[in-house]
Amino acid sequence: MKKIILFTLISLHAMAQNTMTPELLWKLGRISPLGISKDGKNIVYKVSTPSVAENKSNSKTYVLPITGGVATEIKDSKIILTDKNVSPDGKYIVYNEEVKIDKVHGKDFYPELQKSDVQIYNGLDYRHWDTWNEGKFNHVFYKENKEGAIGIDLLKGENFDSPQKPFGGDEDYIWSPDSKSILYVCKKKAGTQYAISTNTNIYQYDLATGNTTNLTEGNDGYDMAPQFSSTGNLAWLQMKRDGYEADKNDIIVSFKGMKLNLTANWDGSVDHFLWSKDGKSIYFIAAVDGTKQLFEVNFPGTTKIAVQVRQITNGDFDVNDIIGFSGDTVFLTRADMNHAAEIYSFHLKKKSWTQLSNVNTATYNTLALSKTERRYVTTTDGKKMLVWVILPPNFDATKKYPTLLYCQGGPQSALTQFYSYRWNFQLMAANGYIVVAPNRRGMQGHGVAWNEQISKDWGGQVMDDYLSAIDDVAKESYVDKTRLGCVGASYGGYSVFYLAGIHNNRFKTFIAHDGVFNTQSMFGTTEEVFFNNWDFGGAYWEKDNAAAQKSYTTFNPMNLVDKWNKPILIIQGGKDFRVPIGQSQEAFQAAQLRGIKSRFLYFPEENHWVLKPQNAQVWQKEFFKWLKETL
Repeated sequence: MKKIILFTLISLHAMAQNTMTPELLWKLGRISPLGISKDGKNIVYKVSTPSVAENKSNSKTYVLPITGGVATEIKDSKIILTDKNVSPDGKYIVYNEEVKIDKVHGKDFYPELQKSDVQIYNGLDYRHWDTWNEGKFNHVFYKENKEGAIGIDLLKGENFDSPQKPFGGDEDYIWSPDSKSILYVCKKKAGTQYAISTNTNIYQYDLATGNTTNLTEGNDGYDMAPQFSSTGNLAWLQMKRDGYEADKNDIIVSFKGMKLNLTANWDGSVDHFLWSKDGKSIYFIAAVDGTKQLFEVNFPGTTKIAVQVRQITNGDFDVNDIIGFSGDTVFLTRADMNHAAEIYSFHLKKKSWTQLSNVNTATYNTLALSKTERRYVTTTDGKKMLVWVILPPNFDATKKYPTLLYCQGGPQSALTQFYSYRWNFQLMAANGYIVVAPNRRGMQGHGVAWNEQISKDWGGQVMDDYLSAIDDVAKESYVDKTRLGCVGASYGGYSVFYLAGIHNNRFKTFIAHDGVFNTQSMFGTTEEVFFNNWDFGGAYWEKDNAAAQKSYTTFNPMNLVDKWNKPILIIQGGKDFRVPIGQSQEAFQAAQLRGIKSRFLYFPEENHWVLKPQNAQVWQKEFFKWLKETL
């Protein structure tokens, strides 16, 4: 018996010493919460599981008791979930369809030439994200909730999108509580004006009259995510400045003819929110100090009571979704750098967590996990900067490890306890690398000023932040200072290209995915022009614009190529219209012509991300192959 027990313990120990692999990473189930059931007893969620063999993802839907227990697969979630698209009185249903409005193709203009494949444009927005504009637009419709009913187009004849492209869904439209109107989000601009603006508004369509009213007229930035409380008050998310996609995101409530900004005096930016059941407060998620946490802001219903924001949760993890409430319990998804998202309950009074779903628990129980540490580094301008340091499983401080500086994209995005299926810190650490991930300038969660400082300063203080982070961690005896690498995508790819020209031999190798290499040609070919207008400070032909000219000269990685002296892997998606293919082509050509060891990894059918399972496997294999060759 003792031998059997000993053998079992040894086997369990051996199982726990496995580490994450690319193959295992793409077998994990990915949770998407759908909501709380009509009877309030179950959480409904979808699990998508990639299949490398089939090169696609397969999904199943489950119900899970809110008190915990066994999840049960169901075929149709509509049976047990309240359909938000059915009017509160049950008479109507709202939906969206794509409608052909503009002529674009040669055959649209010349019907006799049906085999022509020309596309003709008279303005920008001719392509967006990964799709060419074919003259079709998303429109919101409603109809009677019965078979054979004919839909009415709320945007009939208009060449505008609702839901918003490329990622908008049915969250972009809702019913009013009295079922008499439909509210929808739309940027009512077309062509070039669409490409240079972020000015979405919330419109209210009256079913009886067919009239449409702009509820957010006068605000120049984003107005999005309308949501009514149980008491009939409308809230939404708002950014103030047109063209600034990373502006402070506030919660606005329409109350007695006033628009109350509940988060105006709070130094942060809201991700998304959900009204409490009684309509007296709003819960929201936001980045704070390298994590994403749950917050609450009260809605007093009067101007005589002060509005206060308070942080509800705390810890080294990310809260990602607010699913719903039951009494003093809120249901959320939670993740960290070692664990993909699972569903949890959080007791608001006891401050206690309970994990409810276990989609990937059995897998993680077999793995030796990496360790994440907080490190606070003093920057060159005397600020305190959070740096995440991820250590390999079974880390031994007496050994020396190759170390990667990770450069986050955005550039204004939070670097938190996120779990990525491409830039996966757990996987990098499992391959024996220490990862250094600084919350440099431009990161949300450290105040609005910290987030905004990167705009028009892409190659300035932020580059010092990167170098401060890697230099500080490299002081540790367990870091092999002769084996430092630098990796990143999007703005992180820009960072790689830029650091390759100023690193003073700190790094031995570089990897850039969909990175900005030439700021001038980037301005000339990207699709959301408002982004570069804001972050570069203007156009390259504005010779008297000092901020813009600095972006196209001093802060242009292309102008540093003469100082490149280390190997570089360059990765690019063929359908990436945000950072178009020419950026990587220019970088690869420059490296090759200068005789620098380089490789070009091209994914013709991928956009700014890598979504197909087999392509994702190639990405991971090439990533670690390159590091093995050059680091």
